[in-house]
Order: sequence, then C-alpha cells, then structure tokens
Amino acid sequence: MAQKLTSFIEIDPQSDFTIHNLPYGIFSKTPEGEKHVGVAIGDWVLDLAELAEQGLLEINGKENYFNQPTLNKFIESGKSSWQSVRKALQALLSAENPLLQDNAELKERVLIKQDNVILHLPIHVPGYTDFYSSKEHATNVGTMFRDPKNALLPNWSELPVGYNGRASSVIVSGTDIVRPSGQIKLPNDERPIFSATRKLDFELETAFIVGKPTQLGQPIAIENAWDHIFGMVLLNDWSARDIQQWEYVPLGPFNAKTFASAISPWVVTMEALEPFKVKGPVQEPKPLCYLQENVANSFDIKLSVEVQSPRSKETDLICETNFKYMYWSMAQQLTHHTIAGCNVQVGDLMGSGTISGPTENSYGSLLELTWNTTKPLTLSNGEKRGFLEDGDRVIMKGYCEKDGIRVGFGQVENTILAAHTFAFAEHEAEQYETV
Repeated sequence: MAQKLTSFIEIDPQSDFTIHNLPYGIFSKTPEGEKHVGVAIGDWVLDLAELAEQGLLEINGKENYFNQPTLNKFIESGKSSWQSVRKALQALLSAENPLLQDNAELKERVLIKQDNVILHLPIHVPGYTDFYSSKEHATNVGTMFRDPKNALLPNWSELPVGYNGRASSVIVSGTDIVRPSGQIKLPNDERPIFSATRKLDFELETAFIVGKPTQLGQPIAIENAWDHIFGMVLLNDWSARDIQQWEYVPLGPFNAKTFASAISPWVVTMEALEPFKVKGPVQEPKPLCYLQENVANSFDIKLSVEVQSPRSKETDLICETNFKYMYWSMAQQLTHHTIAGCNVQVGDLMGSGTISGPTENSYGSLLELTWNTTKPLTLSNGEKRGFLEDGDRVIMKGYCEKDGIRVGFGQVENTILAAHTFAFAEHEAEQYETV
C-alpha cells in the first residue's frame, strides 16, 4: 500500500492529477510561445523549466532539461533522474514543505492554471508500433469476419501480434480529425470506388513510451523490459473500417490507419502506476521461454469512451472497460518487438491495440459495440450511431484508484471534420477527361 501524501495545493478528490501522479507534459502560455516541460497538479501546471532556472530542480549540474519542446531530453537522462525529479517534486509540493507554498512570488512564477496554457504533443515520436493484444477484441473481430469457431488465428496465442504504424500522424488531444478517404470495395460491386470512409471508428487504447534505447541487433530480455518503459498515455488509434477491409490483405493496415493516432497530453510514469499493478490473464498455452513473466505485469486502469453529437449538449458514455483485460503485457510486447534485433529509440510509441472487455458495454470500438452496424447505438438525444458522423466528438478517459489514492490520465478528445474529397474527385475527373 502506497503512503498517502498531501499537497499544499487544493485538489479535488476526483482529480486525476494528485501528488501521487505528477504526469509530465509540454505546454506554452501562447500558441506560438516558448514550450516548457510541465507537471500537472490539480488544476495547475507546474513549470519545471522555471523551477530549474531558480535552482530548485537539477539534473547533472546546471544543464536545463526542461526548457524543451518535447520530453525526450529529460527521458534520455535516465531512470535515476526520473526517480530523483519525482521525489523532489513530491517534496516541493508537500503540505509539510514551506519552500514553495510560503513564497507567493515563486508560486506565481511556477504555477499556471491549466485553463490558461496550450498543451502540445509531449514527445517526439521516432517510431510507432501498434499491437493487437486484447483477446476479447481479436475474438470479436475474428468472429465477425471469419469462422466464429476459429476466430483467433493460430499465431495469436503464441506472440504479441503487431504492425509498424505511421509516426508522423501521431497527434495530441484536441486536434481535429479530417474524415479520411480511400478505396472502398462495396459488396455488390466488381471494382472499388474512391470515397470518404463510411465506417469511421475509434479504437480505445493505451500506449507506452520507450525510455531507454537499444542498439541494432540487441534484443531486450523480458526481465529487463520494464527498465525501458518511461510511462503511458491514452491512445485513440483512429480507424477507417471499410478502407481497411479492402486494403489489409496481404500486408495489413495502411491508409485506414495512417491518418491519425491521437494521444493524451500528459504522460503518466510507471512509478506513479506501480501501486496499481495486478496480474494479467492466464496465458494458455504457456508462452515460449523468452516471453515468460513471473511477476504482476498488468495494471488496474479504468477506461471509458464518451461520444457527443454536434446536435447535443451532453456526452453519452458508450464504453467502460479496463486495461487489466489485456492478454499480452507491455513487457512481452517490447521484448517480442526486439527479439529479431530491432532497435528502439527514446520516444518510440507502442500502442496496446483496442482494449475490449468480456461484456458488450466493455467493447473498445464501435465496430464491436454496434456489431458492424447490425446493433446501432441510440444516443440520449435519440440519434443512432453505427459508426461516427461528421461533427461527433470522441472523449476517452482513464484512471486508477485504490486505498483513497487516484492517478489518472486526463483525456484524449477529438472532433471529426468533413472529408476533403471534393478536390480529389475533381482532379480525378480532369485526369480521365484528358486521357
């Protein structure tokens, strides 16, 4: 049981950002202003660059790791630095420490209301990998599109299935999503058409951030994998289901997944999540030796999805699930990712894959929640949804809570804009006319 800490800052009991959390992010005071590393505490952002400038936060002497546009430099400083900075911040924010709480001028310099800052993509993402590690999700999709008796392919229970995604389109919460266009093969047509997706979907995921690099050819042993993970974010790995269904054979997702992967702005450290560790599901068959873990390897993270129609003032809660249902752990994912010698870099993002639970209301995508539109959802204003419509806002949230201690991720939210299809269609028509 973690020791209960108290901050001198007044924090709502339901806040995700307690003194037990202290997640890292990147903020600026104006859209074009200088970016600094900050920590969320209650309704405030603590400016770590300003603290370092005042000599209250040091790593490796006088070098400032916090007047940076991303977290990468701080992450690169290593695990001992992560631990010492966290310990220093908890001491500085403690109700028992007068250093900051009794210095009105210093507080005004280093504490800014979250409502008064702009939050940015917290990391530079050199590489992005998305896994497919929820047994419930994989079973649902396999049942829908293949033989229900053979919903899981033979390799699924032997290794963490994944694919290399597109790092350039990883975006931060609050960024609008333009409805993607691509080739769609309609059931009764001989050839595909070019169209905006008609089956735009969210995927409720988390992602972990690599904190320690490796050299090419150097695999990460399962017992060392956790040392390479800095923290976690919420991830909405947007998906165009109809584009994907046509294009994914034989090499997997392409344009159906490259258009946007949205993450929450605050990175929750593994140290903050440590009290919420639990055992993952029993793995049968027993994994090969290099994937075997004999420790608690999952986390009790409550996750949810809300959708808000542009014609409604209310959001509708449509999914509640939990990270603890994930079949393959983050350590197993990272180890398998490197077993052939693939090197990883600081800031690499590793998506969990859609997180679905055992009940219908715990499915982590509309594909499952509406069973591919055969069971449409009814929103509180009477509207129905098979998949998402233009103007819809999707909000994902996640938090841990135990023994009166709460550690949360905030949220990742995006609004859908209409597709940019007119210009493409016009250009395509002109090409045909000139042939």
